[in-house]
Amino acid sequence: MEVKLWNDKREREMYDNFAELYAIIKATEKLEKGYVRDIISSSQYETECQKLIAHFKTLASTFKDTVPSIERFADTYKMDCPAAINRLVTSGVPATVEHRAAAAASSTTSAAVVAECVQNFITAMDSLKLNMVAVDQVHPLLSDLSASLNKLSILPPDFEGKTKMKEWILRLSKMGAADELTEQQARQLHFDLESSYNSFMAALPSAGT
Repeated sequence: MEVKLWNDKREREMYDNFAELYAIIKATEKLEKGYVRDIISSSQYETECQKLIAHFKTLASTFKDTVPSIERFADTYKMDCPAAINRLVTSGVPATVEHRAAAAASSTTSAAVVAECVQNFITAMDSLKLNMVAVDQVHPLLSDLSASLNKLSILPPDFEGKTKMKEWILRLSKMGAADELTEQQARQLHFDLESSYNSFMAALPSAGT
């Protein structure tokens, strides 16, 4: 006996999207395991991982109302994919990108890196003032800022700017690309950026910069 999952075209499209989301999560889990086991090269991994992350963000934003929690979706369909959930939801970037950022953290501080951090701080704050509050507008700016801060060995791991940017990036990764920060969220983000910038500038003289 054939069991019909949908009653109309809209329901059928919803289940098709569920199937695609399921496939993306499963594929990401296999990709993560393949990379860890050195079955695929770093370049192959990064290319495919970026594609999956992009597809995931696009798909997740289309049915954010029907699937408010990816973790709950995975639990509902008995998906044991912790690596995929971490990569798609928590991190939002390939492991190779994270590794490069970590390696850069041990490099020598230079005037160019300091200037890059300052520029990224100002760009992010100015963008908020111009009401650029969509996730796909804010996330890249904070990612660039976080990456530049991680290049500076003079900044400790618990530096205010690093921890706050990580928290914001994590929060944005759980939202859809077309979602927008509320007025209160935008105001809080600007405050955190300004506070982190002041702490950053105060840290430079102590390092002999």
